[in-house]
Amino acid sequence: MPTARPGTGTRPAVLVLALSLGVTTLSLLQSLVVPSLGRIEEQLDISAGAAGWVLTANLLAAAVLTPVLGRLGDLRGERPVILGILAVVSLGTLLAIVTTSLPLLLVARVLQGASYGLFPLSMSVLRRELPEGRLSVAMSVVSSTLAVGGVAGLVATGLLTGDGGDYRHPFWIGLAVALLSLVLTAWLLPSRRVTGSGRVDWWGAIVLGAGLVLLLLPLSQGPAWGWASPATVGCLAAAVAVLAGWVLLQRRTTQPLVRPAMLADRRTVVPNVAGFMTGVALFASFLAILQYVQSPPGITGYGFGAGVLEAAVVYLLPGGVVGIVVAPFAGRVVGHFGALPTLAAGALSGIAGFGVLAGLREEPWLVVLAGVLTQLAVTVAYAALPALVVDAVEEEETGVANAVNSIARSVGQALGSTLAVTIIAGSLDPVTGLPRAIAFTLVALIGAGASAVVVVVALLGMRGDRRGGRGRQRDPLADVERATAGAGEWSPVSGIR
Repeated sequence: MPTARPGTGTRPAVLVLALSLGVTTLSLLQSLVVPSLGRIEEQLDISAGAAGWVLTANLLAAAVLTPVLGRLGDLRGERPVILGILAVVSLGTLLAIVTTSLPLLLVARVLQGASYGLFPLSMSVLRRELPEGRLSVAMSVVSSTLAVGGVAGLVATGLLTGDGGDYRHPFWIGLAVALLSLVLTAWLLPSRRVTGSGRVDWWGAIVLGAGLVLLLLPLSQGPAWGWASPATVGCLAAAVAVLAGWVLLQRRTTQPLVRPAMLADRRTVVPNVAGFMTGVALFASFLAILQYVQSPPGITGYGFGAGVLEAAVVYLLPGGVVGIVVAPFAGRVVGHFGALPTLAAGALSGIAGFGVLAGLREEPWLVVLAGVLTQLAVTVAYAALPALVVDAVEEEETGVANAVNSIARSVGQALGSTLAVTIIAGSLDPVTGLPRAIAFTLVALIGAGASAVVVVVALLGMRGDRRGGRGRQRDPLADVERATAGAGEWSPVSGIR
């Protein structure tokens, strides 16, 4: 991993705090609406399919905007792009609060979709501002807020809408976090001379966005459209054609949005596949646990009859707390043992967690344990993936490379949630109208399978490293810095000296 430039005068802990809050905005706004879809459907008097577009619109906007924003950060500097994103997200969240119209709510969710660009840009800032000895821990802490913020969003929604509250109330928390992040970023994020050169490949961005929209539409709307419907099959076929055309376009473009060689490089393929599978596992875990613990045991023979708030606080929040505690240590493990072994170890935790959820879920404490183990796997993966991406690309491509990895995770999340919803909805008991227990076993097995793929990919990556060596020669000075990084004072809160 190339050495980032030290000596910027920016305190690492303060910088990590500001960036972590921005990434929390992303995950918070992503998860706030998940438990509120029923309330949105009821209060706006719309169908369940129409309410589902509240999630879909946000995901589609993220797919289109993330690579462009990552590339803009590489070329124009991260600070102005991050500030612009936070301003747009704040405006979109305010619109979501004041509107009672579905079309305007969808516009608000599109504006909030720009928040997905905050993560890759944050990785670029850390790489530029911090020396390598502190980089892995910093990336781990910021990355962990992707999962932790998601749990916080579920808890906030449970608190504010659990007793029939307005679906718009949780957005106030999202607005407060976005505005606080905007202020802290403007105050703390340094402005540096732009080192990147070139231009944004707008045609490449348009074609890539179209291909991703065609891919994500059927993944998110498949249960409503029908998996064999002309709309679903047509969108998937068109997505394959458009994305194949995009690859050809990138090969013929002098300054492409994403270098095709970067996409085909084993060093980027490994984190992208692992990110995709981690996204599948994350949403499979969230949805399975939430649905299972809220099921009334007197009717279904399983579950604990928990409310939305209890489901989030008792069964998901412990995993979020563990993620906060583990993140700094996971970054140090990455720096000491390497990202690939750390990724494989974390995925083993995911296999164990989903195994508990599949076969040992009769007691509440076992479901809590399953949530902690799966959350631990996601936290460790989010610590290792940015390190793998940064190690694979030059500094001027950090933003767009992490944007591609973010898209891979987002597509995995869409697929994971769709698979979970489809399996649960397809197993409804005709008498009770509630899912059969086998549905949760199948969803857990999907999560375990996704985690197993992450283990295999990490092992293959390690085997490739042993055969061909690391992709880039290491800097001896960086190795000295890393070896001596343990000297000095360590903050137990952030893990950044």
